[in-house]
Amino acid sequence: MRGAVIHAPGDVRFEQLEDPKILHPTDAVIRTVATCVCGSDLWPYRGLEPIGDPHPMGHEYVGIVEEVGNGVTSVKPGQFVVGSFATSDNTCANCRNGWQSSCLHREFMSTCQADYVRIPNAQGTLVATDGHPDGEFVPSLLAVSDVMGTGWYAALAAEVKPGSTAVVVGDGAVGLCGVIAAKELGAERIIAMSRHEPRQTLALEFGATDIVTERGDQGVVRVKELTGGIGADSVLECVGTPEAMQQALRSARPGGNVGFVGVPHEVQVDGQELFFSHVGLRGGPAPVRRYLPDLIERVVTGRINPGKVFDLTLPLDQVAEGYKAMDERRAIKSLLKP
Repeated sequence: MRGAVIHAPGDVRFEQLEDPKILHPTDAVIRTVATCVCGSDLWPYRGLEPIGDPHPMGHEYVGIVEEVGNGVTSVKPGQFVVGSFATSDNTCANCRNGWQSSCLHREFMSTCQADYVRIPNAQGTLVATDGHPDGEFVPSLLAVSDVMGTGWYAALAAEVKPGSTAVVVGDGAVGLCGVIAAKELGAERIIAMSRHEPRQTLALEFGATDIVTERGDQGVVRVKELTGGIGADSVLECVGTPEAMQQALRSARPGGNVGFVGVPHEVQVDGQELFFSHVGLRGGPAPVRRYLPDLIERVVTGRINPGKVFDLTLPLDQVAEGYKAMDERRAIKSLLKP
């Protein structure tokens, strides 16, 4: 098969790879219908994470089941499936508590920008749709496998409630999906922090009521102005930088909550500042598997359309251009079709 391999910062190649095989009874192999480039893939692409030896990339996927191990009964060959970037058996104590991304047998997907993918823990990871979805739904179902599920978790971690005010820090795909989530969970006011007009337009379409273009301390001041000087009930941090975390924490009101899902890079939280702020803080890898049935239903019934975050669609063999376009902010998110 063929797939994306990162060799060095800025160097992603489309190469021949070994075909995936069933290695354990709990495995499945899927034929990829769509995959994509994630904002978190840009960290190593930009040289901000070590790469080491050349290795495959990608952790978002939808596809058709080709083969299953003899321990997999929840899906079968021929079915269209959606999975999560973190695999889970869905039976351990952490999974039963709803934290499948902390499954005791978790594996993070990392080979999905390819024609075929082996899915560990397939029994608990994959969710089959009711028949094969129309092509129009594929981008949104792909979004559900990570960015929509992650945005949903950010909103839940920030305790967005009906009638509340929410701030979304970050205008990438996760942040934009966080706007969708805040709207679906009943936020009355949604303040999207963005400096990029196409992303502002999409945020407003998804349900944002206000746009804040300022960043840092000025951004916090603007949020306070929009919230009567108090701050927001809920803040979704969807970037992962120290500046974004500080902005999120300082934009929340006393007693408010921050949900952080941007993978932290050199983020440090001042314990004393947090202590006196009375702000709650929760984050981590999103337990996407918990939300898959609900989010799939919202997609196929037309209630949400997170697939609009894909503003560039390319053949899989042009994966390098997908990375480059996102790195240069010419695209919000690149969808790849094998």
